[in-house]
Amino acid sequence: MPVPERSGSSRSADDAVAALFAAHYRGLVRLAALLLHDDGLAEDVVQDAYVALHRRWWRLRDADKAVAYLRASVVNGARSALRHRGVAERHLAREGGGDGQEVASAEIQTLSLLQHREILAAVRRLPTRQREAIVLRYYADLSEAEIARAMGVSRGAVKSHAARGMAALRQSLERQS
Repeated sequence: MPVPERSGSSRSADDAVAALFAAHYRGLVRLAALLLHDDGLAEDVVQDAYVALHRRWWRLRDADKAVAYLRASVVNGARSALRHRGVAERHLAREGGGDGQEVASAEIQTLSLLQHREILAAVRRLPTRQREAIVLRYYADLSEAEIARAMGVSRGAVKSHAARGMAALRQSLERQS
């Protein structure tokens, strides 16, 4: 989807970001929900990415790369949220305020493309980088180059994380059968 030309005015940034929001918001929220296992937090992460894009619009060299910027921002925001969640859970467990276990979210019901609970549970158990590579490749249908940009790693690292993730998924699902 073409994005309006970049210029110094805030009006062009408003129009461009609004067009990107209309075209890509839902897909980015689904991506974040798969990475975070929390629909509400996923929406927050995606909204933060759009706000950051708008704030930096005038610095964007190539408006055609705005979607890639958003995707990378969502992946990075999800990583930060997961780190924060881990710290909070460890703190609660140490203080005796909780057992550190997360309550399962309703995403299984809302993500109609992933119909099998076993697959989603196995994806959730993957290490962060493997989960990101699998979700970006097989759910978001991105190329290796796009995944590498979104994750901030090399294409070789994407191949490695994806291969390890697929092997772990295969092994996990075979054990459940």
